Amino acid sequence: MSFILYFCQRTSHFHPLMTDDIKNTLAVIPHQPGCYQFLDEKGSVIYVGKAKDLKKRVSSYFNKYQEHPKTRILVRNIRKIKYIVVNTEEDTFLLENNLIKQLRPRYNVLLKDDKTYPSIVIRNEFFPRVYKTRNIVKDGSRYFGPYTSVQSVNALLDIFRNVYKIRTCRLNLTPENIAAGKFRVCLEYHIKKCKGPCEALQSLEDYNKNISEITEILKGNVNIIEKQIEEKMQSLADELRFEEAHELKEKLQLIQNFREKSQVVSSFDYNLDVFSLAQDENSAYINYLHVVKGAVNQAYTFEYKKKLDETAEELLGLGIVEMRQRYGSQSKEIIVPFIPDLKLADVEFTIPQRGDKRKLLALSEKNVKQYKLDKMKKAEMLNPEQRTTRILKTMQKDLKLKEIPWHIECFDNSNIQGTNPVAACVVFRKAKPAKKEYRHYNVKSVTGPDDYASMQEIVERRYSRLLNEGSPIPQLIVIDGGKGQLNAAVDSLRKIDLYGKIAIIGIAKRLEEIYYPGDSVPLYIDKNSETLKLIQQLRDEAHRFGITFHRQKRSKSQLVSELDNVKGVGSVTKKKLLTHFKSIKRIKEAGRDEIISIIGNSKGEIIYNWISETKK
Repeated sequence: MSFILYFCQRTSHFHPLMTDDIKNTLAVIPHQPGCYQFLDEKGSVIYVGKAKDLKKRVSSYFNKYQEHPKTRILVRNIRKIKYIVVNTEEDTFLLENNLIKQLRPRYNVLLKDDKTYPSIVIRNEFFPRVYKTRNIVKDGSRYFGPYTSVQSVNALLDIFRNVYKIRTCRLNLTPENIAAGKFRVCLEYHIKKCKGPCEALQSLEDYNKNISEITEILKGNVNIIEKQIEEKMQSLADELRFEEAHELKEKLQLIQNFREKSQVVSSFDYNLDVFSLAQDENSAYINYLHVVKGAVNQAYTFEYKKKLDETAEELLGLGIVEMRQRYGSQSKEIIVPFIPDLKLADVEFTIPQRGDKRKLLALSEKNVKQYKLDKMKKAEMLNPEQRTTRILKTMQKDLKLKEIPWHIECFDNSNIQGTNPVAACVVFRKAKPAKKEYRHYNVKSVTGPDDYASMQEIVERRYSRLLNEGSPIPQLIVIDGGKGQLNAAVDSLRKIDLYGKIAIIGIAKRLEEIYYPGDSVPLYIDKNSETLKLIQQLRDEAHRFGITFHRQKRSKSQLVSELDNVKGVGSVTKKKLLTHFKSIKRIKEAGRDEIISIIGNSKGEIIYNWISETKK
């Protein structure tokens, strides 16, 4: 009994209290790296996690049975999901670290110390030392990082010491102390890992040249050192010191994978707010990042419903005031994409063009765009007509159409090596295939492989019939082909006085360019746009529908062409013969009695006599 109960629990819905908000979030959450937050019914953050694929990771909590009891309890308490997208997997580690320290969620392992990810420091001193640190001190030294890979940091420092012979000692190497002869070279000098600046065996100028190159490498310009390491590797290989060369190769690979900057944590110790805005016809979306001591520790996106014709500057100003009050921010600098309609005492607005602050603004813009996209997807899930209207309005704008193309038709010709020329017309209504309205056409007036003439015939036949029947005509015609095919279709529309009353375009296969009548310069639409995807869907559907018909017709003609010449044999008899014998060859090899047993005496004699004639 207990086993049955356990099995039922495991195979039942994994999250019986899943809210509509959670379902909608899981449906639209992106396949991007980022951090997610689970909130309980009180709106408190109870868990913070990271993921290189947000959709896969967050969905896994709800679409499978959780073996660990604590995880099951966590999932039962989730009522809302929030997430922040970032650019790289490394940034998810850093952002998660910040958010856990700031929010202290109940179900996370609490970070009880101030330990963080390591940085690399170039000390502000004579003959600067370069080493790993987790503490950033305002003493004029330069800090790079933080970095999520301690292994990469250690490999990089090892390279610096081997290639540039930088010192590792803590001696106060002032010119006065060196001149006074206070120091003696140590073992590092004797094993050739230091050039002995402590005894003036290396000048400050020469040492600082090496530090300049190290600084460039830490900025991300690793090509400076790559060449030196590759030359050293080749030298070791020439000396048959392959193990050492391999070790150097592994270090080089670590350096090549080395990242200089994070967007969510900076070595610059600044406090500021970052805002960005995106909007549509009815709403404005504002993202807020709160940065303390160079680290993002708050991220929030919200929506304003527009009431009047508010400007972007007014809306951004309202959002800034609301977020600063809600989170109690006293930051003296606010990063914005444009200056808002707002004045705050002792606060400076900055529109960054490059550097760390520009990266922070880019991160904020990425999140507000994602929020807007997710809201749109959720709304379209509840109202599919809304998505259709949006796509067709976008198509109207992209193609500069007078009307929204609710009804679209697409034509394609099919003839292989000039045989069995046919054409297809597919119909889309509200951006969806209306398959009952698809039509096949046998080309009647054209001899040979003339695609232009075929297109003229089919377009004229199609719309002449619609006009005669009083049927509605489409708002857009799509021709599968370039300028030649398009011009042929336009000629047909002119004949029946429809040119100018229906929008018509051609799509060429080579570069997916769009042609308009009378315009030799094609239109190139963004490859990822929904407009081009819909046109491609129309074109591909017309091609599929046409080529299927062409194959059927060609196959039929190949199978029954010889029997068509036999007088007195109809389609029923031919079908019986082909069903039984499978091919013309087997029919010719069959005996009289077998043929008669299939189709009877009268027809059997006709077929047998025909076979005898063909063998002569």
